[in-house]
Amino acid sequence: MWDILEVTHEGANDVKRARKHALIQEYELFKMQKGERISEVQKRFSHILNHLMSLGKRFDKEELNIKILKCLDRSWQPRLLQFLNQRI
Repeated sequence: MWDILEVTHEGANDVKRARKHALIQEYELFKMQKGERISEVQKRFSHILNHLMSLGKRFDKEELNIKILKCLDRSWQPRLLQFLNQRI
């Protein structure tokens, strides 16, 4: 009985594993889309992270910061360089 409830409410482990792998791939390929606002990028990024964390994936804060900075398109490069220079 418990096994049926677990599968019904939490999903089968193979389904979770497949979802986790798909989200990891989405995270690894994450890039800012042309014409996308920074708020939209942040929303998409947070959505992926929240789903991955709910499936047990953990991230280092520095890893996330580097990932989001690397995903920005070239139009953000001057602002990013200015920001980094101010921090030195």
